[in-house]
Amino acid sequence: MTLHPENSESYDDVPLSALLPTARGTYSNAVRAAQARIGCADLPATGAYIISAMHWTGASLESVIRWMGVTKQAVSQAVGTLVDRGYLERSHDPSDRRRVNLTLTERGRAAGKAARLAIERIDRRLLDRVGAQKIVDTRSTLVTLVEMGRRDRGPRVVSNEES
Repeated sequence: MTLHPENSESYDDVPLSALLPTARGTYSNAVRAAQARIGCADLPATGAYIISAMHWTGASLESVIRWMGVTKQAVSQAVGTLVDRGYLERSHDPSDRRRVNLTLTERGRAAGKAARLAIERIDRRLLDRVGAQKIVDTRSTLVTLVEMGRRDRGPRVVSNEES
């Protein structure tokens, strides 16, 4: 039996499905703390993910929504909040006035940068503790889980509590 070094709790019998949200919380907590330090504590949970992903990758909101495995309708409230709070800006596409473009504002870029730095700090600590090969293996396993889930169901709906 392997013991957790900080508090001597064993995680050997905990299902992977229970470990995943707690492990994700390590990143979420670090990101939220970093964003709060720069005055961005008002980001909704889904909004923090959207802003971070758009900043990190330069991807469009549509791409980020696809990565999340949700519908546009599921995140529309979060997007409205992000616009209202100054993280995203709406503009009409000059080639198609029916299409609205959403881009990061200066505040959105600052929140995204804070998130990236927090994630990179966690990644460095993780690399030091488990090594590169375990990270590669974990990533492969997580990608497989994501692909299995997407094949088994369509996009998931985000609840109001998550947005």
